[in-house]
Order: sequence, then structure tokens, then C-alpha cells
Amino acid sequence: MAGKIKLSFQTRVFLTLLAICWILVGASMTFQYHREKDFKAKLLNSRLQMHNLRILEDLDQGEKIDDIVARIGSPVDELRITLIDNDGKVIYDNNDKTPFPIGNHNSRPEILKARTNGEGYAVDRLSENDEINYFYSAQLGENGIIVRSAVPYSHNLSEFLKADSSTFWIMAILTVIMSLIGFFATRRISLSIERLSKFAEKAEKGERIYSGESFPHDELGNIATNIVKLYIQRDEQHKEALRLEQDKVRLKKQLTNNINHELKTPVASILVCLDLLKDHPEISESKKEEYLDRMRANTLRLNSLLKDVSAITRMDEGREVIEKCDINLSALIHDIVDEEKLKTDIDIVVDIPELHIDGNRQLLESIFRNLIGNTIAYSGASQMTIKADSKGNFMVSDNGCGISSEHLPHIFERFYRIDKGRSRAAGGTGLGLSIVKNAILLHGGDIKATSINGLTFNFNLAVKNTI
Repeated sequence: MAGKIKLSFQTRVFLTLLAICWILVGASMTFQYHREKDFKAKLLNSRLQMHNLRILEDLDQGEKIDDIVARIGSPVDELRITLIDNDGKVIYDNNDKTPFPIGNHNSRPEILKARTNGEGYAVDRLSENDEINYFYSAQLGENGIIVRSAVPYSHNLSEFLKADSSTFWIMAILTVIMSLIGFFATRRISLSIERLSKFAEKAEKGERIYSGESFPHDELGNIATNIVKLYIQRDEQHKEALRLEQDKVRLKKQLTNNINHELKTPVASILVCLDLLKDHPEISESKKEEYLDRMRANTLRLNSLLKDVSAITRMDEGREVIEKCDINLSALIHDIVDEEKLKTDIDIVVDIPELHIDGNRQLLESIFRNLIGNTIAYSGASQMTIKADSKGNFMVSDNGCGISSEHLPHIFERFYRIDKGRSRAAGGTGLGLSIVKNAILLHGGDIKATSINGLTFNFNLAVKNTI
């Protein structure tokens, strides 16, 4: 409906609690009201019954009713005394202002109760004789005669039988207090609900959610705070995953561009040599040999580039696609060093304990082959040292020329070269140290480089504990 009023959550809850509160208080007040009226009626009946019983006792002693009434007086003003026999006829009535009552009175409620239980009373019953409302109290005697006292409903009697108004005021004040407590309680609850609702709206619209969102310090507030924290954490994880994916795409694009650039030079050199050999068959044998050597060197460079690109691509695909097995790392390093010593005059010293690792043999080989190969190709060192402790902390150092400080932060970047001409002349692809870093990361470690009196690499690998 267009004109329908939409109440807030707090208003709905508060009105519900208020209704329950007022219903309970109203029921309690009604019960208390009737209970108090009944108590006062029974109290008045008790006083009248004592008077009735005294009359019956004096009648049993043979005294006349007029003398008894005149002698004992009345506990209340305007008390009307009647005697009713077994047949229900009134045989005495002290009220001389109205006609003498006639008819059968055994059907009156107070008389029926008296004949059944020995006594009875009726509250605010209209007298058929004088059309006045009375409070009746009847007592049965041993001879079947009933003494009935009747008090007319005057202002004093009505005030006496009325419930105490102070009870109503106390209950009213308690109800107001309970209503105020209910208001603040529902307001506290609604604060968490409203803020959680605003959070949901922001989340739906994709607006930024801040962790500083405050909620009341109660159970609902704690739940709401945890929901916001979980959402922010999940959102940050999603953004981080998206950023990593974008970085991955960017790196792949960069890698593709760099590969195209790196391929151009050797391919162009090979094509030039082939064209010269094809177009000039008359060139000397020494020139032909030179061109063939140049083509072979560029072919080897292309082959090395393709191997390095393949390794980088595999590592970019993630840990889950790289097969690992138990490898004796110490034996692997000694085998690599023994092979590399055949290619250089540099003294390579190995000082490592017995180490085992769950790893990929090809990637682990690439770590140490690239580090040793870089030292041989670029450092100009006379000695190289490979050290490790039992926890897998490695140090690979040389006493060569080192690297200047402005290049150190970039040496692990793909295709980064300190001296491009010298690197290409040495057959380098610019991917070696990038492969080293990624291979170490995939084996649970990290690497840093420092250049003081040579070049030093410090890195760690997640080796197995040895006994």
C-alpha cells in the first residue's frame, strides 16, 4: 500500500515489548484489584458473622430478638437484621421504614450458601423490598433459623470495599520504568541492527568498508563487529588476489615483450650470416668458419633463453604444478660444483653439512648453476665460497669486483642487466637471478644480496631436520 507507514526495527520491537509489558501489568493489576476487593469483602463478612453468631447464641439462651439487637448494638451504621425460618420466610426485620419482607428467601444467594456451608455472603445485591443495594452476610443456626445482616451501600462502605489506589500508582510507576528500560534496551539492539544494515547496503553498492565501524559492546554488537571484520578480511584477500593476478598478467606481458626483444638480436645475427653465406659463395673458408661460429653462439644463446623462459613460466604457474621429491641437497651441490670447476680456474670452496629437502631437482640445480655461472662470467673473482648450516641458511660469496649499490635492488628483476653489452657477449639472458629468486621462494626461502669486497648472496631453504 502506498500510504502504509513503515516502522523502524527499534519501534517495532519497542512497541511489541511495550504491549507485552502493559498486558502483564494490566493482568497483574486486575488480579490484585479483585483480590483486594475479595479480601475486604471477606473481612467485612467476618465482622458481620461474629455479630450474627452472637445473636444466634443469645437466641439459644431464650432471649427475644428485639432485646438482643437493642443490647448488643451494631458493628456498623444502619445495619439491618433479619431472621429467616426453614421455609424461607422472614420472621423478624429491624427495619421499620419499609414494608415487612414477604416471599420465600431461600433462593437468595447468601441464604443458599448459608444452608449449604453454614454461612454465606453476597456483595452489592439489590433488595427487592426497598430497592437498595446491600452487602449481605448470613449465618445458619442449629434450629434452621438464619440470621442475616445487611449493610446498605453508602459512601463509607463503598470506600471501604474499594481497592487501595496506591497499588495502582505503584504499578503505573513500575510500568513507566519498565517501558523506559525497554526503550533503551531496544535502542541498543537496534543500533547494531541499523549499523549492520548500513554495512550491508555499502557492501551491496561496493562502497569501501572501514574496520573502525563501532558497535555496542554486547553479544549482538560483537557478532556484528566480527561480521564486518570477516567481510573486510575477505575483501582485502579478494583485492590482493586480484592485484596478484594483475601483476601476473603484467609480468607475463612484460616477459613476452622482453622475450621478443631478446630474440631479435640473435635471430637477426643468424639471418645476416645465412644471407652472407648464401649470397657470397666465393668468401674464404676462414670467413665461413667465423660466420658458422657466430651462428652457433647465437643458437646456443637462443637455446639458453628458451630454457630460462620455460623455467620462469613453470614457476609462475605455482607450487601445485611443480613436482617435488626427497633430494640429497649436499650431494647435488657437490655434483654441480665438480662440473662447473671443469669450466673455470676459479677456486670454488664448498662447506656444507648433510642436507635433505623436499624439492624439485631441476629448480634446485638452477639456483646453484646460475649463481656459479654469474660468478664465472661477470665477477672476475679468483675464489668462490658456498657455505651452509644445518638449518638451511646458505651464503654464496666471491672476492670479485662486486656490484654498485644502485644496481643491487634490481638484480633479481627479469631481463635486468648491469652491463647489457657485456652480458649479451657472455651469453647471458638476463633471467638467471630472477630464476634463482623464484626457485628459492618456491622452496620456502628468501634471498638477499650485498656487495662488500665482492658479491655475497644470503638465502635459506626449507630443509628437513637431520639427526
